[in-house]
Amino acid sequence: MGNSQEPQDFNTSVMPSSLTPVHVAKAADGLNLYDTASHQVSHFVPLKPGEVGIYVCGATVQSSPHIGHIRAAVAFDIVRRWFLKLGYKVTFVRNVTDIDDKILDKAAAAGQRWWARAYYYEREFTEAYNTLGVLPPTVEPRATGHMPDMIDLIQRILDNGHGYVVTDADGKPTGNVYFDVASWPHYGELTHQKQTAEVDEAAAMADRMGPSVDATGDDKYNPVDPADASPDKHDPRDFALWKAPKDTDPEDARWSTPFGVGRPGWHIECSAMSHRYLGDGFDIHGGGLDLRFPHHENEMAQTRAAGYPSAARWMHSAWVTAKGEKMSKSLGTGLSVPSVLAENSAWVVRYALGSVQYRSMLEWSDQALVEAQAAYDRVSNFIERAGVALGGQPSREEVTGISADALPADFVAAMNDDVNVSGATAAIFTAIRSGNTLLSQLADRADSEAVQAEVRETLLAVRAMLDTLGLDPLAEPWVSAGAAGGASDGTTETPEHAALEALITEQLNARAEARKARDFAKADQIRDTLAEAGITIEDGLQGSTWSLK
Repeated sequence: MGNSQEPQDFNTSVMPSSLTPVHVAKAADGLNLYDTASHQVSHFVPLKPGEVGIYVCGATVQSSPHIGHIRAAVAFDIVRRWFLKLGYKVTFVRNVTDIDDKILDKAAAAGQRWWARAYYYEREFTEAYNTLGVLPPTVEPRATGHMPDMIDLIQRILDNGHGYVVTDADGKPTGNVYFDVASWPHYGELTHQKQTAEVDEAAAMADRMGPSVDATGDDKYNPVDPADASPDKHDPRDFALWKAPKDTDPEDARWSTPFGVGRPGWHIECSAMSHRYLGDGFDIHGGGLDLRFPHHENEMAQTRAAGYPSAARWMHSAWVTAKGEKMSKSLGTGLSVPSVLAENSAWVVRYALGSVQYRSMLEWSDQALVEAQAAYDRVSNFIERAGVALGGQPSREEVTGISADALPADFVAAMNDDVNVSGATAAIFTAIRSGNTLLSQLADRADSEAVQAEVRETLLAVRAMLDTLGLDPLAEPWVSAGAAGGASDGTTETPEHAALEALITEQLNARAEARKARDFAKADQIRDTLAEAGITIEDGLQGSTWSLK
């Protein structure tokens, strides 16, 4: 019944780039990350030198993705990209839960085959990931493709004395199998719960913020598995490893096992798939904050009870809030990705989703999108102007080839500080301001070639930093998105930009003349008029420069 095949090295089998030598940047020595289990930021040391294994809980494909789902995907995409920029080989596993009560119930209500519904929405999630520039995972396993792994894992837990099979009056297995929490003294080490049915203050803090993204049933803070409310449990804290089918479950949603016909409990899926693809212990297990309990607590317990190491570090992205309330379907505030993309470019949506550190709550509002659009305007304006001045852009190969050690120190420091995206973004705009100042000097300085070299160096740094966040406008998917998603490469100036440049230059010249004549009232009026139009003026020793706010 089992599957004893050893997990493959998927870096080698599906990632040809992994065959290249590893050159980990010196900057990696300064990387510090938060660990949910310890409640501390600590120095990151990989289990295997030069390699990082990451497992992130993916979607339960019951319905369309919304912003609350995709925020976690973008957050861990940025984490992954930073590891790649540091020079690590990264094996990134993101699962798909394609069998559970919600999928079965919604499919039945809609007159659909459950697997057809799951696949339809899996494709919607994939489309959302791709549109928003989330790198495809190294491997994306489906729960339904790993039943032998789950059965093996459950059998190990039973053999180790940490689970029990429920039998009927005749002593035959019913299909219900539970994890025996009382038998596992380490239960609660992730969320710092005591060995009681109550949770302590640290564990309860996040739960008070609001319900799970996919909350159903009476427990508004966590999805409810009907099997977890069974009177057959020995202890209220025990959770389902395997469960007997409901009468309404289709025949093709049932699997035969030594402990009866049924289907997997929610938590066992991730333990089985993370072990299949990442082996005995891996560096990081990630997911949304609402998965911290019970899903990840139970997952850690059952993995270790089976005799395998758990993840060395647990990382959780905070949720999206709207007017201070957690974005949730059950609250009626969920925003579908297609509806948001219908009114905003994909670059702008990604910027907004990744604009704060992954552990920070993200307030979603029209203002957040307006600020993201303004950021795009500033970024694309500089890249385009610099490209025009240089007669072309650095190649994508040159941009991606920049090591973390060659990036601006303030950017590296921010990213090494538990992936502080806000600080990293501030470093990008500091570089853009310097670049705009350099661009204004090109026509006035005799050593224009030296200034051009500085402009190119700044442009390359800006694009490399943006690329680390998945935001280089001249990379895919933004280039293919055209005006909605990318900037001009600068080889030709757009008519719109040329007209804007001419009009603003005329105003700057008039302002310079007014200041020369000591008519400061007029100079200030010109500056204020430009500011109202969204133009920022910066005065320097070599003159004034402008950029879009």
